[in-house]
Amino acid sequence: MTTLLQTVVVPLFFLASCHFDRKEFVNIVFDPEIHYTMKAIDVSKLVSDSGVVKYRAEAQEWFVFDKANEPYWYFPEKVHIEKFDTLFRIEASFDADTAYYYTRQKLWKFIGNVDVRSVADERFETSLMYWDQDTEKVYSDQFIRITKNDFVNTGIGFESNQTLTSYKIFNSGAIIPVREETRDTTEAGKTPPP
Repeated sequence: MTTLLQTVVVPLFFLASCHFDRKEFVNIVFDPEIHYTMKAIDVSKLVSDSGVVKYRAEAQEWFVFDKANEPYWYFPEKVHIEKFDTLFRIEASFDADTAYYYTRQKLWKFIGNVDVRSVADERFETSLMYWDQDTEKVYSDQFIRITKNDFVNTGIGFESNQTLTSYKIFNSGAIIPVREETRDTTEAGKTPPP
């Protein structure tokens, strides 16, 4: 009985083990220009510069293409970025439908419904805006609308420092609010002739 059991079970054991030794290989072509190396969902990230936290970025999705010829981050849906001063007060905020950050160049590109609020309580609205962290400049060559209180300044293109406190608007126009005064035209309100 033992020999029969050995004769049947031992070969079955070897057959089963040989079955699991089979390996399959799949060729995958990795193109760093179109394949991301990291994906994150519901992101809230603090970014520091020289050991000091300067920015907070929030996004629904974040893709990193760090193996591309020109490495970049891609935020396809709604991005919100805040810039802090040394006391962690918000100096400016950036909102856009889509954003790219080119890591070597330290250049942000905001696309679609770009809405920026500055520390000077000004609102900048455009469809395309760049923020160059190396040169500390913010700029666009598209239509721009800048609002402070009731005063609206518009133009095609602008250039600013990164805190949006000193800027130039190109091909500018303005909307200046005019308040109408009501005049009393009754006899009591008329001034006597000289």
